Amino acid sequence: MPEDETMVEQHVVTSDGQDIRPGELLIPEDTYLTSGVHIGTQQKSASMRRFVFKVRFDGLHVLDVRETDRRIRLGAKFLAHFPADRILVVSQRQYGQKPVRIFAKTIGAVSFAERFVPGCLTNPNLTEYFEPKVLVVTDPATDQQALSEAVSIGIPVVGLCDVNNETRNVDLVIPANNKGRVALATVYWLLAREILKARAGGAEIEYPLTIEDFQAAL
Repeated sequence: MPEDETMVEQHVVTSDGQDIRPGELLIPEDTYLTSGVHIGTQQKSASMRRFVFKVRFDGLHVLDVRETDRRIRLGAKFLAHFPADRILVVSQRQYGQKPVRIFAKTIGAVSFAERFVPGCLTNPNLTEYFEPKVLVVTDPATDQQALSEAVSIGIPVVGLCDVNNETRNVDLVIPANNKGRVALATVYWLLAREILKARAGGAEIEYPLTIEDFQAAL
């Protein structure tokens, strides 16, 4: 069974001895806001209530970008512990497919964009069969098949979760708008950068990619 989210967070903190509660954001708050990372949905699941900052006049729930920022750091530290080629990242959402492919290429992971073939993680007879150590899902709802198979084989799951997502089988939640084109590009761009930095022991790295490089075409 997947690890409890609290256990995942404790593991990351104790493994490097550093607190993951940042004093400053990884990028300017305006960048988060203009990309729409914080814009949620009108529907809210009980498990995502803790990440909601406020409800707008039009009924949209707004996510706390500081918590998003903190959990991108946490997710990066967690994923950096795994062999790059055993990290699997998936997206069936149209606007998530290019970010997923660029993210995987940047950190050396494997991506299954577009359709996820049932049995990829559980049926060795399939040509698409793959044995990951950890799964990253763009949306627990649309990537439900991959999520279900990850749970069945007992590997941890990192998930980009919007306000309406159920997080029951997600071990590490990154609260974010997982439907917007620029929002998805921003999260995956930043997560890739922070993973590379974590692998370098926290040192500054050369990172020429931009958010635009991760953006899907309109």
